[in-house]
Amino acid sequence: MSFAALIDTWEAAWSSKDPDAFAPVCLPRVHYEDPTTTEPLEDLPALVAHAQRLWAAFPDARLERAGERLFNERFLAAPCKLLGTHRAALEGLPASNRFVVVHCIIYAEVQEQRLFRVRAFFDLYDAATQLGVLPAHGTLGEKALLMLRGFGLRAGRGGEAG
Repeated sequence: MSFAALIDTWEAAWSSKDPDAFAPVCLPRVHYEDPTTTEPLEDLPALVAHAQRLWAAFPDARLERAGERLFNERFLAAPCKLLGTHRAALEGLPASNRFVVVHCIIYAEVQEQRLFRVRAFFDLYDAATQLGVLPAHGTLGEKALLMLRGFGLRAGRGGEAG
């Protein structure tokens, strides 16, 4: 399978809601990480369970291509976006019924014409902001949160707090 077909199949697997859709694209010992995993997932059943949690909370979730992909003989990088509506509880977070668009970069190592190591990079703070869990960047709420976290407020231009 070409690298382009491989990443197309990966995106289709996330969009399919079919637990078996990952088997043709991933090695059984696939290694997966993203900002929501507390530690790397070490095999196909763990990846499928992770996807099923997403599908349960975002039943309309889909992963779409978002730009040009990069390939060499062993690695690929693919920009994409995850879209969906938060309809059910996820990890203790009640459904917000908000539609979110999370831009991602998938970086993967390929072995035996399938994905072996996969890392998804995305802005977890932005996703939480879209879900209404955290305040938007630049707001008073964000400044208060940072102050509570110990970052404090710095004097901005003209003596304003910022």
